[in-house]
Amino acid sequence: MAKYNDIDAKKWKDYDDIITDSLWLFDKRDSSGVHSAYYHGNFIPQIPNQLFRRYTKEGDLIIDPFSGSGTALIEAQRLGRNYLGIDLNKEAVLNSRRSLLIESNPLVQGKVVLGDSRNVNLKNELSGMGLSQAQFAIFHPPYWDIVKFSNDERDLSNCKSLNDFLNSFGQIIDNVCAMLERNRYCAVVIGDKYSNGEIVPLGFYCMNLFQMRGFKLKAIIVKNFEETKGKANQKAIWRYRALTSDFYIFKHEYIYIFKK
Repeated sequence: MAKYNDIDAKKWKDYDDIITDSLWLFDKRDSSGVHSAYYHGNFIPQIPNQLFRRYTKEGDLIIDPFSGSGTALIEAQRLGRNYLGIDLNKEAVLNSRRSLLIESNPLVQGKVVLGDSRNVNLKNELSGMGLSQAQFAIFHPPYWDIVKFSNDERDLSNCKSLNDFLNSFGQIIDNVCAMLERNRYCAVVIGDKYSNGEIVPLGFYCMNLFQMRGFKLKAIIVKNFEETKGKANQKAIWRYRALTSDFYIFKHEYIYIFKK
């Protein structure tokens, strides 16, 4: 099988900062350089850093169809990977372009496109970069309607029902993964939702979307988070609510790894 990363097996002991367990515990987010937590719902940079080092090589192309503030794109650029980001939010696209320009890497090709990842012509976008296929795709969609990211009706956070959300996400998977090279990898970062007294297992529903399309499930990683903006400084009240009710407080997200 063709090598899909830059890890030197003979020096495997040198990679002690690359996680190989399925439980990821981070005490704080990487805030180095242009990384910022200003964008509600962005994931911590350590997630794409770990994934890109495990599943890509320098010069590979990474597609991020929910690029937001550019967290994954910044990591791709730092690691010498080419990138294509897509987002519906004009402000986020402009801000991510500025951040990427500040930390520009002359060895990397990259662009951030304003558009709907369901129907952006990715073949044309890649062709404009002199490329034809991607070697990795990273998906970090809205967790349905938990956080409203915009008033755009195309935004997945504005889907009226769970089926609408899953159908829309499925269209994005199809469009993006048509460009993914065979036998290469993609990852989904997703959490669950609690609504009307029960858990809506978004993570497992999204996992199933890939399995229905014939992708091989390679890993289920559980990643912790200590606080969200919406629950900041409210640990005591949430603990009280949990103790006096029948639920547990969400402190995890899933990272699913698939092989095409």
